[in-house]
Amino acid sequence: MNTHLQRLQRRYQSQPQQIPRPPKSPKTGPARHWRLFTTATHYALIEHARNRFATFLAALLVPAVIVLVYVTVRESPVPFVLQSTGRRLSPQGNELTAVTAAVNSVTLITGFMMFGATLLSGDFDRRLAMAGYPRTHLALAKLAALMAAALAVTAYTTGILCTLWAPRQPLQLAAGLLCGGLTYGALGVAFGSLLRKEVEGMFAIALTSVIDTALQNPVSSSDANGSVIHSLPSYGAVQAAVAGSFSEERLPEYLALQLAWFTTAALVSLVAFHRRTRNALRYARAEPEAATA
Repeated sequence: MNTHLQRLQRRYQSQPQQIPRPPKSPKTGPARHWRLFTTATHYALIEHARNRFATFLAALLVPAVIVLVYVTVRESPVPFVLQSTGRRLSPQGNELTAVTAAVNSVTLITGFMMFGATLLSGDFDRRLAMAGYPRTHLALAKLAALMAAALAVTAYTTGILCTLWAPRQPLQLAAGLLCGGLTYGALGVAFGSLLRKEVEGMFAIALTSVIDTALQNPVSSSDANGSVIHSLPSYGAVQAAVAGSFSEERLPEYLALQLAWFTTAALVSLVAFHRRTRNALRYARAEPEAATA
């Protein structure tokens, strides 16, 4: 037995030693960033697909709310002055209320979807950040998922409105709904990064959206043309959607105003997300130091 082991040892020593090569460094440049971004976006879209509650709201409650408002509100004309154009419009009350209900529905659905996805994936995002995954790619992936969700909800809601009557400018109507949905989706990411409980975020999004759109509806608000209305988060979206539904006026400046709201909300959400993952990294580094002390 010892002779056999000595023979194997001499054979091993006679063979040339192979020095292991260091592992190849990962690819750098645009290809690596694109791969990280698409991977994070893939998991963000999977998280949205698992959110059955938001899918239920979008599939059933959105048409139910819009059709219910369209049927129950009276059809008499509602004369009012559209602030964005200064023109006096007299649409039917049920059609005008259906437009504001559509804006409210899109903002609520996208806000709920982004809040729920951000809140549920918080621990997963922290683990990825602690493992070295770039936080910028994670945050950009959430914005890409927001764009996909907002586009889907907007197309669905616009199709429902077009089945009830023929809007004058359906593309501008859809653009207004999309910009409003993007704004509240970014707010949902911010709420999901800052708040820790579902009830808090749901109340924050629901109350903000309902008050925002209700104050701008001339049917339900006597001060729909007041000075406070200009500072509401969905002011540009409502103006563009109403103008696209009942006039031939094009309002790119109000769509730009709504995109400015979206940009501001997106920056707030990015800062909140960065702060959340940064704290996780800081605490993770502090634990080993406390253990060694």
